[in-house]
Amino acid sequence: MRVGATAPVEAGLSAREAIARSDRQTADRAVAARVDGRLVDLATPVADGAAVEAVLPESADGLEVLRHSTAHLLAQAVQELFPGTQVTIGPVIADGFYYDFVRAAPFTPDDLKKIEKKMKEIVSRNLAVTRHDMAKSEAIELFAAMGESYKVEILHGIPDERVSVYQQGSWKDLCRGPHVPSTGKLGAFRLTSVAGAYWRGDERNAMLQRIYGTAWATDAELKRHLELLEEAKRRDHRKLGKELDLWSFHAIAPGSPFFHPKGAFVYNALIGLVRRLYARYGYGEVITPQVCDAELWKRSGHYEHYRENLFFVEIDGRQFGVKPMNCPGHTYLFANAKRSYRDLPLRYADFSKLHRYEKSGVLHGLTRVRTFSQDDAHIFCAPEQVQEEITRVIEMAGIVHRAFAFDDIRVFLSTRPEQRMGSDAMWDQAESALRAALEANGLAFGVRPGDGAFYGPKIDFLFRDALRREWQLTTIQLDYALPERFDLTYVSAQGREERPVMIHRALFGSIERFLAILIEHTAGALPLWLAPVQARVLTLTERQRAYGAEVAAALRARSLRAELDDRNEKLGYKIRQAQLEKIPYMLVVGDREAAERRVAPRARSGEQLPPLSIDELCAKLASEAEEPIP
Repeated sequence: MRVGATAPVEAGLSAREAIARSDRQTADRAVAARVDGRLVDLATPVADGAAVEAVLPESADGLEVLRHSTAHLLAQAVQELFPGTQVTIGPVIADGFYYDFVRAAPFTPDDLKKIEKKMKEIVSRNLAVTRHDMAKSEAIELFAAMGESYKVEILHGIPDERVSVYQQGSWKDLCRGPHVPSTGKLGAFRLTSVAGAYWRGDERNAMLQRIYGTAWATDAELKRHLELLEEAKRRDHRKLGKELDLWSFHAIAPGSPFFHPKGAFVYNALIGLVRRLYARYGYGEVITPQVCDAELWKRSGHYEHYRENLFFVEIDGRQFGVKPMNCPGHTYLFANAKRSYRDLPLRYADFSKLHRYEKSGVLHGLTRVRTFSQDDAHIFCAPEQVQEEITRVIEMAGIVHRAFAFDDIRVFLSTRPEQRMGSDAMWDQAESALRAALEANGLAFGVRPGDGAFYGPKIDFLFRDALRREWQLTTIQLDYALPERFDLTYVSAQGREERPVMIHRALFGSIERFLAILIEHTAGALPLWLAPVQARVLTLTERQRAYGAEVAAALRARSLRAELDDRNEKLGYKIRQAQLEKIPYMLVVGDREAAERRVAPRARSGEQLPPLSIDELCAKLASEAEEPIP
C-alpha cells in the first residue's frame, strides 16, 4: 500500500489509518479519501499497493462530500422535528444542496430556523456516519417498514442487486456516498429557502417541498457566500427588469417575455453589435419559417432526441413542429442550389424567434424561457476549412467578450454524450478537429466528458460574473451528422461530390439569457453605449425649463438618448429617481447654469463632475457612447 508518494505500509488499514501513517494532522482534517482515484469514505479498507489520497474539506471533492452530508443532516433534522415526513432525494448543487420532502403542512421561515437549530444539535452529538451494504430486497423491506414509499420506488429503479445505506444515530438513508465520518465534521451551513418541486421533475407527479441550503469548509467562506447571495438578490434581473421598465411577463404567454420600449432598445442594440461583426466576417443573414412539418425534425434527429422540448400543432391532418432551433432549416438553404468548393464556406446567420417547451417549474425570468432568439449561425465548409473557420469564430468571440469587459473566461471542450447520432469514427474526427483548433489558437482548456450536443462535440466559453457565478456564453459545435442526414454535398476541385462539415455557433447564445447575465453582472448599470437613456436633464425650477429643453435637444441632435425632467419636484427626489433607473448622467440645470449656458453633470455613481458647456457636454458623451465594435 502507498499513500501518495510515501513508502509502502502494511495492508488491512482503512483509508484514514493509511493517511495517518503519513500525516496524522491531515488525516484528522480529511472528510473523505481517494483510493486509486475513487472517492470513498475514510473508513473504507484499502488493498495492498493502493494509492491513497486525503480529501480535505476546502477541495472541490471535499466540498461535495460536505454538502452531500449536510443534505443528510437536514433530512435527519426534519424527520426528528416533524415525524411522518417522507424523504425523497437530496443531491449536491452549485454552492450547496437541497432535499425534497413529502409533508402535508408547508414549511415556513420559522420552520427553517427550527430545522437549522436541530441540525446544529445533531452536529454537536458527533454521531458516527456508517455505511452498510445490503441486498436490494433487504433495503426495500427496510424502507417499506419505515413508510418511505419514495425510497422504495427509487430502489425498484436501481438495476444493481446490492445497494448501500448510510446511518447516523438511528437515522438511515439510501445513498451511494461517500460521506463524512461523523456529523461533527459539519457546521458551516445555512438553510436558504423552500420551494415546490415535482417528484422526478415531472409536473404530472406529486408536488414535494424542497429545502435549499449551502455548506462550506469554514464559517468565513459561508459568511462570504451569504453576502454574495444578498448582493445577488439586489442584482436579480427579474427585480431590475421591472424597476428599469425593460420587460414583463404575463400569464397569457407563460415563459415568454414582453419587451418594453427600453428593453427592446437594449435587445436590438445587442443584435446590432453582432450584425456589425457579420458584415466584417462574411455572414449572410437569413429568415427561415417558424413552423415546419414534423418530418423535418424527424430527419434531423430532434424528434427522437429532443421531442419533449418541442411544441407541436396539427394542420390539415399533418403534424407540424414550432421551430426550437435554426439548424435543420439552414440545411435547406444550402441544398437549394448545387454547391461547388468555390462557394464554401457558406455562413448563414439567423435571429428568428425560437420556441422550446420548458416545464413551468424550471422557468426563471429571462434565463429559462419558452420564447427566445439566438445570435445563431451555421457555417457549411469543407473539412480542410474547419480549423480556419473555428479560429475566425474564436476571434469573434474575443471581440464580443472584450466589448463587455468579460475577462474572467474559461474554455472547455465538451465531448460525446451517451445519447448521440453518428459513428464513433465521426465523433473521433470531430473531437480531434476541435482539440486541434483550440491548441492552434493557444487556448488553455478543460474537458467536459459527455457534455457535447447529440449531433457533435463543442467548445464552450464560460464567463464568471461579478458574483463569481459561472455562465456559458459562446459555443462552437462541430457537426458531421446533419450534413449526412440531409444528404448535403458540394463538388470538390477534383469534380467529386463531397460532404460538407457544419459548424453551429452562437456568440451570446440566447439574447434573453445574455441580457439577464449582463443586467446582473452590471447591477443594471449598463455601459453608456447600451443604456436606453444616456442622460437626463434635471431642472431646479420652472425658470430653467426652456434652457433644459435646449440642452436635451442638443444631445439628441448628436444622436444621444436624452430626457428632460422638468417636473415641479425637489432636485434630491429627481436625482434619487434617476439613480434608481441607472441613468448614466444627470445634468443639473439651475439659474447659474442657464445664465452661463452650462450644465452641472453628475454620474450615476454619485460623482460630481466639473461644469460643462453644451458643446463640451455633447463631445464628452458622444466620445464615451461610441459602440465598442465600430
